[in-house]
This record gives sequence, C-alpha cells and structure tokens, in this order.
Amino acid sequence: MANHKWQTIFLFIFINSAMAKAVTYSVTTLGAKPDGKTDSTKAFLSAWAKACASVKPAVIYVPAGRFLLRNALFSGPCKNSLITFRIAGTLVAPSDYRVIGNAGNWLLFRQVNGVTISGGILDGQGTGLWACKNSGKSCPTGATTLSFSNSNNIVVSGLVSLNSQMFHIVINGCNNVKMQGVKVSASGNSPNTDGIHVQMSSGVTILNSKISTGDDCVSIGPGTSNLWIENVACGPGHGISIGSLGKDLQEAGVQNVTVKTVTFTNTQNGVRIKSWGRASTGFARNILFQHAVMINVQNPIVIDQQYCPDKKGCPGQVSGVKISDVTYQDIHGTSATEVAVKFDCSSKYPCSRIRLENVKLIYKNNQGALASCSNAGGTSAGTVQPTSCL
Repeated sequence: MANHKWQTIFLFIFINSAMAKAVTYSVTTLGAKPDGKTDSTKAFLSAWAKACASVKPAVIYVPAGRFLLRNALFSGPCKNSLITFRIAGTLVAPSDYRVIGNAGNWLLFRQVNGVTISGGILDGQGTGLWACKNSGKSCPTGATTLSFSNSNNIVVSGLVSLNSQMFHIVINGCNNVKMQGVKVSASGNSPNTDGIHVQMSSGVTILNSKISTGDDCVSIGPGTSNLWIENVACGPGHGISIGSLGKDLQEAGVQNVTVKTVTFTNTQNGVRIKSWGRASTGFARNILFQHAVMINVQNPIVIDQQYCPDKKGCPGQVSGVKISDVTYQDIHGTSATEVAVKFDCSSKYPCSRIRLENVKLIYKNNQGALASCSNAGGTSAGTVQPTSCL
C-alpha cells in the first residue's frame, strides 16, 4: 500500500514536471529578420500571442542579430504565469524618432504576471530626438523604452538599455519586481532619460546595476513602497531621487525605501528628495540611504521642497509633502560645490527625524564643506562632516 502511495506521488511529480517543461517560440521562425531593417513587430507580437495562450510555461527566444521593432504592446492576462523573453540579440527602435515619438512607450507589458526578460540589448536610437529637444524646436515627447504596467512577479536580468528617447525603464502599478545586472547607457546631456522610474508599486528590488544617463539614475515617484536598491553605480546623471513629489494635491506617499552600497560619479545630485512647492497630501517616510560614495558630486545630500520648474503653478506657496524618518548612514566622498548637505524643507511641514550618522564629505582639496538647513529637525551621530546643521 505504501509502495503504491509513493508510485502515485512520483507519477504526480513526473506529470507536473512534464507539464512544467516550457514551450519555446523563436521570433525568427515566426518571420522576424535579424537585419535591423525589416519591421519584425508582427513576429514578436505573434510569439507573444502564442506564449500568452499556452497553458505551459513559455519561452520567447530572440537569437543574435538586430531586430527592428515599432511600438509594441504585450498584454495579459495570460494562460500561464511563467513567460521568459530570452534575448541573445538587439531590439532596435526606428531611427526616425517621429515613428514612435508620440506613442508613450516603445515596449509595453501590461497586466502580465510572471514575465522574465533575460539578456538582450534595447537600442532606443534616441539621439535624434535629444538633438531636436536641445535645439529648442517643437518635438515629440519621446517613448519610454521598456514599461511594465499593472503587472506582478516580474524579473529583468542582464538587460542593456541604450539611448532611450525618454525614460529607459518604467515600473508603474506593479508588485514584486526584481531587476538585476541591468545596464543603462545614454549621454549625460540627454533630456528626460531617467534610468529606472518606479511609481505606484511595491516590492521592487534593483540590484547590481550600472546607470549612466542624462536625468535621474533612479527616480522614485508617488505610491512607491518597500523599494530596495543595492549595489548601483550612477553617473553621469542626476542621482537617485525620491520625487518629484507633490505635483498633485491628492497624492499617494512614498515609504520604506532602502538605498545601499551605491556610488555616484560626476553626478548633479547624490541622494535627493524633492517636492513641488505647493499643497499636497503626499509624504516620504522611513527612508534609509546607507554606504554611499560620492565622487565629485554637485549636491551629495539634498532635500529640496521648493521645486517649481519655470516658476509656474507654485510661486508664493509652500510644499504640503511631509518628509520624516530619513537616515543617512556611512556616506562619504567629495562634493563639487561648497554646500555638500542641503535640507531645504517646507515651512508648513518641516522635515522631522532626519538622522546623519558617519557622514564625511569634503570640498576641493580637503577644504571644509558646508551644511545648510531650513525647516529641518533631527539628530546626528558619529563623525559628521560638514558639521551638522540639524
């Protein structure tokens, strides 16, 4: 009897593992051409339709070569929750930025569960659009290279994003997202090319990644909670930023964010929190910045609650965003400006429980840097240089 029971269990495991054997769809067998010129969008969407309809786990394989893709929507829900894009080649956006420039997204995954993107290069070919924007002409907004919206259990591993038109990667309305070994690369003067933007999402992890771009390396928008960023190199770029918060009157807050073991090289900012200088229900709390190295960073530690681009829609107002429980621990290196620590908080809702612990930032050949505080309260411990103004 016992023997029969084990046979039944073994058979059950065997059937399950056979079921779990993934089916593979190669985009080239479905008509994609690796020549960088032939529009392969239909083949990719066809591979997605088959993978999404499969009850077994599915792999979409993209072999070596360059595949031209227009904007594409990979939409769920699917019949299985284990679809892997295994990319050995490069996906290339149209060289004429007008083709997808007003589409919002180049590659958008929406309402999917259990999607993994492994390897590959995404070439957004954004240089033409940047030149248009920097010339002051009227141009399309630009497309985000890779976007996940309202999706769960996502993994992005070993992916390279080059020269996005707008943001490189956006995580919006998602739960349980792991990004590891991601490389983002764009010119330091490329406009609005945030590396990884997270908003309205929880349980996002960003590990072992290198981000060089023209805007924030990582930007953390409203509604982000339980975010973990570790072992990330940033530069050039605008740093790792929480915000801008408080653009809207009714806005979800940001909480439980850890940023640790990060290096900033020749960036505009290091670790930054910024909010619009106007009324809002937003907040940022329970934030830890730990083990950060600053190399020639213009604003290594900054809270700016007076953000008001073009001085429109906020002059004379104060920020309603409440910032509290922010810890800066073991942060050292060099500041490119004299004010290495700047807390410019809301006069209506001052920053509270800010903590500086073992912070050492120097300005130019060991000259003393300065700290500046406005409407900020908190404590310091260990060695704190410049001398804390809290």
